[in-house]
Amino acid sequence: MTTPWGELALARFPEDPRDRLRAWDASDEYLLRHLADQDVPLSGTVVVVGDRWGALVTALARHAPVQITDSYLSQEATRANLTRAGVEPGTVSLLTTQDPPPERVDVLLVRVPKSLALLEDQLLRLASAVHEGTVVVGTGMVKEIHTSTLDLFERILGPTRTSLAEKKARLILCTPDPSRERPANPWPYRYALPEGVGPVSGHTVVNHAGVFCADRLDIGTRFFLAHLPRTSGAARVVDLGCGNGVVGTAVALADPAAEVLFVDESFQAVASAEATYKANGVPGHAEFHVGDGLAAVAPGSVDLVLNNPPFHSHQATTDATAWRMFTGARRALRPGGELWVIGNRHLGYHLKLRRLFGNSHLVASDPKFVVLKAVKR
Repeated sequence: MTTPWGELALARFPEDPRDRLRAWDASDEYLLRHLADQDVPLSGTVVVVGDRWGALVTALARHAPVQITDSYLSQEATRANLTRAGVEPGTVSLLTTQDPPPERVDVLLVRVPKSLALLEDQLLRLASAVHEGTVVVGTGMVKEIHTSTLDLFERILGPTRTSLAEKKARLILCTPDPSRERPANPWPYRYALPEGVGPVSGHTVVNHAGVFCADRLDIGTRFFLAHLPRTSGAARVVDLGCGNGVVGTAVALADPAAEVLFVDESFQAVASAEATYKANGVPGHAEFHVGDGLAAVAPGSVDLVLNNPPFHSHQATTDATAWRMFTGARRALRPGGELWVIGNRHLGYHLKLRRLFGNSHLVASDPKFVVLKAVKR
């Protein structure tokens, strides 16, 4: 990536030489050019929110910025990119969306996330740290910035306008107004599950901002809940890509002897899963882990993996995440262990499972979804 201060070699995480997706885009470049062209003072506390692969904080490392991210993968990419750029460890502060933000922010740079709810939550959490002299600049591709995006900046921080578009990217320029009365933060959001969805019927769901289907049970999870396998005894079960933890909580309610591990790369998701589990007073043992799928799980240590894999990485449609989840599940499962997957029919997951496990069994289907089972031989 070419920046006003030189070129940087950047990569996503995990690194894959076959991956043609870059670790930055035109909106990152536009923001950095703006900072240089406008000679924005960067001597105070610089906070970068939503830096997807660490491009922004790596470019600004000499100013000791603070990165706030919801993504474990983004955080790991940032660490690797900082090391690649020769930045001393500790120069850049790496925070998650679950950590307390800095008490004062002099420059706030926001990479607009896909989730409007996550943007709302982060702006509300940072609003008290922003002062009249804070420079606030958001950035994103034109297709990512909507009227609702600008309304959030305006409502929470102060008067907001946009720049002209360059290479299909746009900047959001906000002038903070500390006297503005700010709304209360509605996150995390709680709701009761409907009846007819198995052991979790009527139970509470807790969703932090940015987690999929914040205010209702999505139809895919509803279908999965109706066809979950029965466990008995001290089975070790993984809710892989757990989101708000509804699936793993259903297993724990049905079989208190099960040991359930909730795993997601989103800090918001794992916090939601833990809050959902605890809100329902579930008996038994559970663990909650933010990480790269099952990379940290010992091989051959799991009896059952339940998975609803995403097929988007930010704006890109890709099966790379699903494939890594499936390969990780095969490594973690004991012989005879099972991977159960729900997905849209058109995604063809049965072909991937047959290639990896040597088998794939159709458990249930409807016009939109399939539930598949693969057994480790």
